[in-house]
Amino acid sequence: MALTPMMKQYFDVKDKCKDAIVFFRLGDFYEMFFEDAKLVSKELELTLTGRDCGLEERAPMCGVPFHSAESYIGRLVTKGYKVAICEQVEDPAVAKGIVKRDVVKILTPGTYTESGFLEERKNNFLMGISILQDNCAVSFCDVSTGEFYCSDFKYNKTVILDEIAKFNPKEIVLPKSVIKDLVFDINDRFEVSVSYLDDMYFNIEDIRIKEQFRNLNDIQINKVLLTAINGLLNYIIETQKVKMSHIDMIESYNINDYLVIDGSSRRNLEITESLRDKNKKGSLLWVLDKTSTAMGGRRLRNWVDQPLVDKEKIVLRQDAIEELVKHISKEEDLKDALKEVYDIERLVGKISSKSINAKELISLKNSIEKIPTIKQVLTNFKSNLLLKVLNELDDLKDIYEILDKSISDNPAISVKEGNIIKDGFDERIDDFRNSKHCGKQWIANLESTEKEETGIRSLKVGYNKVFGYYIEITKANLSLVPEGRYIRKQTLSNAERFITPELKEMEEKILGAEDKLMALEYEIFVDIRDMVEAHVDRMKISSKLISELDCLCSLARVARENGYIKPNINTKGILKIEDGRHPVVEKMLDVNEFVANDTNLDTKDNQLLLITGPNMAGKSTYMRQVALITLMAQIGSFVPAKVADISICDKIFTRIGASDDLAGGKSTFMVEMWEVSNILRNATSKSLILLDEVGRGTSTYDGLSIAWSVIEYICKSSNIKCKTLFATHYHELTKLEGIVDGVRNYSIAVKKVDNSIIFLRKIIEGGADESYGIEVAKLAGIPEIVIDRAREILCKLECDNKEKDKDVILEISDKGYKEEKEKVEEIPCKEVAIDKIGKKEDAIAQQLGFLQTAENNEFIEEIKNIDLLNMTIIECVNKLNELIIKAKKL
Repeated sequence: MALTPMMKQYFDVKDKCKDAIVFFRLGDFYEMFFEDAKLVSKELELTLTGRDCGLEERAPMCGVPFHSAESYIGRLVTKGYKVAICEQVEDPAVAKGIVKRDVVKILTPGTYTESGFLEERKNNFLMGISILQDNCAVSFCDVSTGEFYCSDFKYNKTVILDEIAKFNPKEIVLPKSVIKDLVFDINDRFEVSVSYLDDMYFNIEDIRIKEQFRNLNDIQINKVLLTAINGLLNYIIETQKVKMSHIDMIESYNINDYLVIDGSSRRNLEITESLRDKNKKGSLLWVLDKTSTAMGGRRLRNWVDQPLVDKEKIVLRQDAIEELVKHISKEEDLKDALKEVYDIERLVGKISSKSINAKELISLKNSIEKIPTIKQVLTNFKSNLLLKVLNELDDLKDIYEILDKSISDNPAISVKEGNIIKDGFDERIDDFRNSKHCGKQWIANLESTEKEETGIRSLKVGYNKVFGYYIEITKANLSLVPEGRYIRKQTLSNAERFITPELKEMEEKILGAEDKLMALEYEIFVDIRDMVEAHVDRMKISSKLISELDCLCSLARVARENGYIKPNINTKGILKIEDGRHPVVEKMLDVNEFVANDTNLDTKDNQLLLITGPNMAGKSTYMRQVALITLMAQIGSFVPAKVADISICDKIFTRIGASDDLAGGKSTFMVEMWEVSNILRNATSKSLILLDEVGRGTSTYDGLSIAWSVIEYICKSSNIKCKTLFATHYHELTKLEGIVDGVRNYSIAVKKVDNSIIFLRKIIEGGADESYGIEVAKLAGIPEIVIDRAREILCKLECDNKEKDKDVILEISDKGYKEEKEKVEEIPCKEVAIDKIGKKEDAIAQQLGFLQTAENNEFIEEIKNIDLLNMTIIECVNKLNELIIKAKKL
């Protein structure tokens, strides 16, 4: 048996698109066959049927209506599938034999631009990767907006993965010869569709790049960059089947031009999505995004993902925001105007892809109409960045006039069904409309005329697409139908339909005029669309400027509403914050409920803050807020603090929270060590590091040893020595203050009342006197009998290990760093668990220079023997008062 001609045609098409689901157009349906049909019926819960195809068994088949296909396609693309749209490419009326069909577009996760599929405030990036020997290049394109970025660097898998985390592409295009372990890591860490393209599409000889980008001569393109750009561009052209005129500018960037934040740190800091549910709410972006336009929302996300490292650019944004904060009414005027601006970037993309409709062109016109108002408001400002927007913003007046004259104010959605061109724009359209109107008026008059002539009061003149115009008469009145003039057309259950020669003649005139009118309107619409398309470069520039202005207004609004201040930006390594607050956490709490804290970091005396204190007390929140304040400052934003002096960082690293990768065979501890390794290998003296509970995933002594060594390496290695916040439960590490240069002890203040604790959320100098783990367990609801038993065990363990742990801290330091030997030997041996107040009293006694008298020695011994752990707060206060009285008598 042989395949039918239609199925042969199908297999020819399928052979070209082996990795895509083929939507094969048959009449008013898209049909899928064989394996595609089985897959789609399962994914979309459609009925699987069959069709004779010339083989012994019927071909499995399922289909969706043409008019509602978008929703089905969107669901498939969202699941990561590619969909090839196969349409009739010749008129069935003139076709000889089977109608010719071909693929007109391939829709993929990275190229699908239907508004229902895209997130308004998030780019839909497609990524290309190319590797040549030791060099690598990446390219990114948002087909919906025309943005195209590229960068190259020495091959480093970690850097590639960090760029993926930054841009969050929906699809990655790779040459078939790509390194397999890179593909494994991409699939392991990201939910992204991966597509392969023959290596020839990544070649450096392709001339398409020269035709596509008008600024190609303005940037430096080396061989590896050229391959990455060519591969991505060819993939776009091969799938979209049209030249995308709005993808006409390419922006080359250096990864070091922006603050580097690796994927782990992005998650931990919850920059654009929360850890809990991956939603925008609960993230830094959620706090900062008060933009009025979709393109402003995307631009702000880009700013948050890529903070600046250039002080001059940061200050430009700061000055603009400061002026907007001061001029509340003018900023409100800008906000009101921006609210009326539609997504010009994506409208331009639709013009370029020939998929825009008349209603969307009206949205473009209405957006352009607001530009003069925006420019007028901007004349009230003096900051350089706002003046730049004012001077470079094109009012696009000529485009507005074209659209205003031509497109109907309330056009039809479909561009092929008429009613889209204004009266008076084209004489031919006016003539056809007059003919159509006169014909319909004649039809309307016909009904009343026929009623009078026949005497049939229920007579109706109607129309449908199958039978055209007709006269309908109920069966009860058939005896009154005039002989000879009425011609029977259709029989219904309770009526008969007729036509007359005059009605048939007028029908032909009306329908002929309608067909010609719709065809002419579409032709003129295409001409108008092409005229507007010639100016996509101007519209893209204006839309970018409007989006940047929207971002500045948003950051000004957030600063004013939340009481943020303008930070000073320095390049001296100083990070000083007074009354800093976590921008997200404070929004989740009631007003004035958040406890503000100070931070003082530099690269010398206060390089590493060692933070101790119980779980749940706020260590992680404090550390994150320092990183987020730094990040916000480098965006150009104001920050949640009373005073802030922020040094520009080149990288932010975090190791916060427990996580594992059981599917990948990595335990919590292994993931932790991998992240710490990444930090130690890539941090520089200008970086900011946040480390929380390093070493907790293994045995106590192993963990303590690793944490200790990490601190020493950060503070002593000539490659790092950067600002670091290090939270730990290993109280032994507090001894490193005074031994390792730059280490300073801080803790979270806690108030203990009987056997319970109250978290004060305040960072204070000095190490914590205990971990309060049992008290935290009690707060969590652990049964009282378990808590009591834990206290007994703790007491026993502390007594047993007290003698063993003497001098261990100083001995390790002495062996590890001989240059500190003399200094260490001068320090008298102390117990590891000497409480903080006891140390302070010793220091006070030494500073006062007490004489070695029996009375003084007795007083000092009394202080040393105070057992604070077994005293209530009242007893502590009374004891302190007693000591003060005794001290005054000495």
